[in-house]
Amino acid sequence: MSAAFSTEVVETKLLTPQLRLVSVSYPELRRGGGGRRDRCTYALEATTMLALGLVLNTLGIGLFCWAIFALAVYALPFFVAVSTGTMAFHGGAGIVAAVLVGMASGALTLAVAQVAVAFSRSLILRIAIASAFAVPAALAGYHLMFGLSQIGQLSLDWREALACVGAVCIGGTAWTRLTVFTEVRPSTRSG
Repeated sequence: MSAAFSTEVVETKLLTPQLRLVSVSYPELRRGGGGRRDRCTYALEATTMLALGLVLNTLGIGLFCWAIFALAVYALPFFVAVSTGTMAFHGGAGIVAAVLVGMASGALTLAVAQVAVAFSRSLILRIAIASAFAVPAALAGYHLMFGLSQIGQLSLDWREALACVGAVCIGGTAWTRLTVFTEVRPSTRSG
């Protein structure tokens, strides 16, 4: 016979899933994969870290905002302190003396302004002093909010709007904190 007419017997193997041991505590063999279902449905580590991250981020942002509003009234005294400290350093004073001169001038600026606002009877003088403190704080608030709004990738219009709102809020806070010691006095003396 020729090779063309020869019949070959081809052995076929059935492909079946492997039998495997599912667990030691459940020693039966079973077909298929996947094993036993995990009874723990919560990913405790990821959930805890997510919740902890959200809480700490909220507290951090709240602390940052509190610090901004608490320090808003000190924008002008800080500017005065840095300016006089720099002038003292360039005038020949040492680093320690320049820092002390700067701190003293900043504290003196704040104290004189608060006393002048508290004891002044002239409304125009009060407004002038409070404006001298509120305008630098508003400028600082504007630039702070403009810088922070760039983090969120907002459009320029929204950044300007948020910066203006920040300027008004922080300037108003500085105005309020400076005029908190003023006492409403009657214009005429009671007899």
